[in-house]
Amino acid sequence: MARSTTTTVPVPFPAPRDVVELLKPITWFPPIWAFMCGVVSSGVPIADRWGFLIAGVLLTGPLVCGTSQAVNDWFDRRVDAINQPERPIPSGRIAGRWGLFIAIIGTALSAVVAAATEPWVFVATLLGLACAWAYSAPPFRLKASGLWGPAVVALTYEGLTWFTGAAVMLGTLPPAPVLMVLILYSVGAHGIMTLNDFKAVEGDRLTGLRSLPVVLGLDRAARIACAVMALPQLVVVSLLLRWEHPVAAAAVALVLAGQLVLMRRLLADPRRHAPWYNATGTTLYVLGMLAAAFGLGA
Repeated sequence: MARSTTTTVPVPFPAPRDVVELLKPITWFPPIWAFMCGVVSSGVPIADRWGFLIAGVLLTGPLVCGTSQAVNDWFDRRVDAINQPERPIPSGRIAGRWGLFIAIIGTALSAVVAAATEPWVFVATLLGLACAWAYSAPPFRLKASGLWGPAVVALTYEGLTWFTGAAVMLGTLPPAPVLMVLILYSVGAHGIMTLNDFKAVEGDRLTGLRSLPVVLGLDRAARIACAVMALPQLVVVSLLLRWEHPVAAAAVALVLAGQLVLMRRLLADPRRHAPWYNATGTTLYVLGMLAAAFGLGA
């Protein structure tokens, strides 16, 4: 009697270009910008800590942020197979469980690099990695919440990366003024993330993601997002004045005034103008971050 045999086809290694695409280099810019704000706010000359500076850029960009993209794409692979089948995992260019393996390898490598820098950087990196997994992976899958999803992204992209930049330069816990300002900008970034959800309202509604635009409607979500962005910046201006940084306070007030002007057009038609505001108002927001950082580091 003949025996049946089965042949297991080996899963090929992913091509480097497909791994890079999975890690989405275009998404590294916001956390690297916030990291550089942290570096500037520390007031420490770059030449004094250039080795740690390079490690910090690697952590905030390709390592932690890149890992978060791999985690997200792995757990979204079934939805992406419908909505974006050209992506590396659903297209089969990263086959088998390689997407998950890359996310795990990135997590471990990020922790190792962070451990070689400073204790507070290590703590911030572990928290950022935990947020990345909790955002995309069950049982938490925080991205399904219009409140917690944007909050986690804002915290990791703005707050933790700013913290890392300051901590890696100072070699210790950043001072209270730096911590206060980075927290305020993290809170404001929740509004940016809410506006970013406007581009996927229909898809979120169909897949059960309860973003604020889905839950509250576009008009109300846009008003809340604008308030959440503007109010922390007002507090930053007042704090900078209190700490005797009038030039930085004036610069933040100026970019905030520009945002308020642009918000009028956004609120007139949120569905149409949300992408436009993300390109214009958000640019002013991050310029204000840098201005505040220069004031703190002076």
